[in-house]
Order: sequence, then structure tokens, then C-alpha cells
Amino acid sequence: MTQQTLFLIFFGGLVPLLFIAFILGKGRAVRIRTEGIKMHSQPDQYGWFVTLYTGLPVIMVAVVGAFLYLFGWDGLPPLMLIAAALGIGAITLYLLFSRMDGKTKARDLVEQFIQGLLMLASFISVITTFGILFSIVFEAFHFFQKESFFGFLFGLEWNPDSAFLEGARRGHEDVSSAKFGAVPIFAGTFYITGIAMLVAVPIGLLSAIYLSEYASDKARNSIKPLLEVLAGIPTVVYGFFAAITVAPLLVGFFKSIGVSASFESALGAGIVMGIMIIPIIASLSDDVISSVPQSMRNGSLALGMNQAETIKFVVLPSAMPGIIASVLLGVSRALGETMIVVMAAGLRPNLSWNPLDDMTTVTVKIVESLVGDQAFDSSLTLAAFALGLVLFVVTLIINIISVYMIRSFHRKYKVSNL
Repeated sequence: MTQQTLFLIFFGGLVPLLFIAFILGKGRAVRIRTEGIKMHSQPDQYGWFVTLYTGLPVIMVAVVGAFLYLFGWDGLPPLMLIAAALGIGAITLYLLFSRMDGKTKARDLVEQFIQGLLMLASFISVITTFGILFSIVFEAFHFFQKESFFGFLFGLEWNPDSAFLEGARRGHEDVSSAKFGAVPIFAGTFYITGIAMLVAVPIGLLSAIYLSEYASDKARNSIKPLLEVLAGIPTVVYGFFAAITVAPLLVGFFKSIGVSASFESALGAGIVMGIMIIPIIASLSDDVISSVPQSMRNGSLALGMNQAETIKFVVLPSAMPGIIASVLLGVSRALGETMIVVMAAGLRPNLSWNPLDDMTTVTVKIVESLVGDQAFDSSLTLAAFALGLVLFVVTLIINIISVYMIRSFHRKYKVSNL
């Protein structure tokens, strides 16, 4: 019997059971109310109480059974497991229905159920995060057992080509040993990200100031949706734009002034990546600036400041925590971008200060390390996890710094209001 059939049988029994539970719970509450008995909750809340607490044991039994089958236990046939789960649900429905009266705190129990569901969702999110971290750390540990930790962090050359031959035991004296120096990769990542932020932050922030402080309602209602559309364009489209339009323009411009530039340059990738991030920063910053109370603007204007001074000394400091958060989101988007770099900046790790040279980023090398026919336990494949671990630590440090800055602005804002 296929999984689709099992799912159909399970939900085909669960949905009618829950519908019956709601009808019975609500109907019993209505009958109790018609008898003149004071009710703690509304009839609908009694119906939802019976429905939720009838479905809970059914879902729990089904989930436990699915995990047991996932780990190889097949002592109970699937149809019997489904029948047992639905039978437990029917017994639970009978007990809830028979014991429900006017003193049953249905509203509180339903709220407790929803609160527990939200706590479970939060717990799953946290556990998932730690699971991702532990999996990366575990595989990165295997990499550092094979390669030097300090050589990876401070090495200036990334040349893993011979790692495949070494993993296949086909290396010989004529083949140079693999080198996994990650400095050129992270240097390219931060360099391209820096160029992108130099483009995105000023334009995005100025756009947000215009939309929230100067634009008319008609202009705002026209421009804001266009920014939202720009934010939804796939990154591969930006990659085509960078490779076909921006790169030739940059090469032609610098050639006209006697400077040699590569078609796959960090500058082209950074500019297009910044264009991609502009809508994120502009839209979020606009929402944050617009949320500053109008009374603060009126008070500033009443004290003699003009509109520009009000924006500079009152509005922007008040909105700075949200602006920092929007910039941080843009930085995270830039650090994780792959397609634009592949199509516009190249694949070669290059330690250079020249923005007209080709470079690459961490995410590109992670993808490159995980594709191909090399063994999973080879140094070339495990290098992707080491790169991911360092990128995770760098992102964590950026988040900690941003949280510190946001809290400092909050403290300053509170003190200034005292």
C-alpha cells in the first residue's frame, strides 16, 4: 500500500472525527445553556475545545508511529496503527463529551492549547538551528582532522585540485598537495559585499527618506509597489543583467580611460548585488521611518528646526534601530548570494585589492565543493562544511554587533525622552 493511500485513509478518518467532535461539543454546550446553567465559555469555544483535544492524541500517535517506521520498526501494520490512532481519538471524544459541563473552562483550555502549539513551534525552530549547527561542526571537524586548522584560516592559496586524486589514492610525487587557504575566498566575499552595501545603503536609505518624508501619497503609492516588485526578481535575472549589461559597460568605460578591467569583476558583481539589496533596505527603512510618531516631528518643527534638520536630528536617530536591522538583512542577503557572483565575478579565488579583478565568494565555493563525483569524505567535499562554519561564525558576530548597536540606540533614545 502506497504512502499516498495511507495518508488518504488517515485524514479521511481524522477530518470527519474532528467535525463530529466540534458539532457534539458545541451542541452539548447549547443544550446546557438552554437548561439555564451558567456557562464559563461560549458554545463555539466548547466545540473547539473538544475538537482540539480529540485530535491531539490522534496526531501524537500517528507522529510517534511514523518515527518508529522511519527508524526501521515495523511490528505493527500501518493500517492497524491508523485504526489505533483513530480509536484513541474516538475514546477521547467520548470522555470529553461525557464529562463536559458548565464549569469546564473551555476558553482557557483552548488558549493553553494554542500557547503550547506556539511553544512547540518555537522549540522546533531552535532545535532545527542547533541541528544545522551541529551537523556543520561535525563535518567541519572531520575536515580539520585532515587539513590544518590554521592553514585553512590564514592560508593565502586555495588550490584543492589534487584533493580528488589524493582521495582516490591516485596522487603521486608530481602532483602538488592540495591547499585550502580560505583567506582569498573570504576576502572576495567581504570585498563584494562591501561594494554592494556602498551602493545599496545610501540609495536605499535616501529612497526611504523621500518616500516617508517628502513624497506625496500618490507618488508613494506608485513607487512603493515598484520597489516590492524589484525585491521579488530572481537573483539569476540579476546575474544575467550583470554579465550582459553591467560588465561590458564597465569594461568599455575603463578601457576608454586606459585601465584594463575584467568582464568578471568584483565591481560589476558588487554593483548589481547592491541594486538587488536596494529594495530590501528602502522598503524596511521606509516602514521604520514612517512609524516614528508625528508628534516628535511637530515638536521639532515647533522648536524652530526645518524639515531637513528634523529628519537628521530627530527622525533618523529614532528610527536607527530599525534601519540597522534592515542594513543587517541586506548584509546577510549579500553574504549568501551565489548566482550573481558565479555569472559576474567568476570562480577563481583571488586575493586582490583591485575591484576590476575577478573574485569569488564563500557560497560559490561551497556549491562548487559539493558538486561533482568526489567522495563525500574527501577534503574537497568537507571543505564546504568548514567554509560554512566560518561563515556562520562571521554572521553570528555581525548579528551580535548589530544587537549591541540597536540596544545602545534604544538606551540613548530612552534617556533623551526623560
